[in-house]
Amino acid sequence: MGNDPGGSIWGVTAQRSAEVQQLAARLILCEARAEEVLAGFREIQMQEWQSPAGQAYRNTVSLQAAAMRRALESLHEAAGSVASHARAVLASECNYGWPS
Repeated sequence: MGNDPGGSIWGVTAQRSAEVQQLAARLILCEARAEEVLAGFREIQMQEWQSPAGQAYRNTVSLQAAAMRRALESLHEAAGSVASHARAVLASECNYGWPS
């Protein structure tokens, strides 16, 4: 075991911390993109649809928007969890020292 962080009981390396932080950043980017899609759905829903086909399309978009909101909530929770984990990994590196 020794002083090698990769082989220690903690098993945390600077590379792993960076990977977790990159994952958190990607999730936040996905969250922003999902917000853009949801905004597009809102724009569609704001239009006045005169025809039955237009109204059916608007209803379908409403269902998709509701599903996107649920997915966005889950994505937001996941991003928060990964960001929290990234902070914990970084804190453990600070507490147990960097490889020399």
